[in-house]
Amino acid sequence: MKMVVQKMTSSRIIFQRGLHGANKKLDSLIRVNHAGELGADRIYAGQMAVLGNSSVGPKIKHMWEQEKVHRNKFEQLITQNRVRPSLLFPLWHCAGYVLGAGTALMGPKAAMACTVAVETVIVEHYNDQLRDLMDDPEADKELLETIKKFRDEEQEHHDCGIDHGAEQAPFYDALTKVIKTGCKVAIEVAKRV
Repeated sequence: MKMVVQKMTSSRIIFQRGLHGANKKLDSLIRVNHAGELGADRIYAGQMAVLGNSSVGPKIKHMWEQEKVHRNKFEQLITQNRVRPSLLFPLWHCAGYVLGAGTALMGPKAAMACTVAVETVIVEHYNDQLRDLMDDPEADKELLETIKKFRDEEQEHHDCGIDHGAEQAPFYDALTKVIKTGCKVAIEVAKRV
């Protein structure tokens, strides 16, 4: 990997990586979104494995197809910007699938409660990123539009979950609280690791 010296301060040298001048903030943004979209892809894969032939199967499949597009885009951005993926990639892969399949085994409404919980956190996360990007006059406009589009699709997934009985799931409040907390912790870890 080609390293470019950006500037020297006292005895400290600060490096900037990559062909496109990627920085730590951009690296973190791409890394966490890649990890999150991988997790979402695996959640829907787990739900489809259990509920694919049920009445909610077509809805889950539609949401999964969108998540695959999201994941592919962030995989492209990882490569394009020479960003190191999360070191916990195997954990996000397995945890997402277990969460999806586990909630689906509890029934379609619990699977939809999982979707509502995850997408609530992701929409908030994308909104935070959008605010940061809009405050930066140097922000990548294509990245900004990508995140807006994905945020809107995640909101659609949330609304689909509500429309398909998520709030009627057994222990909805407790279930969604645990999932939301797990998602928030995963986001903070994936930003760094």
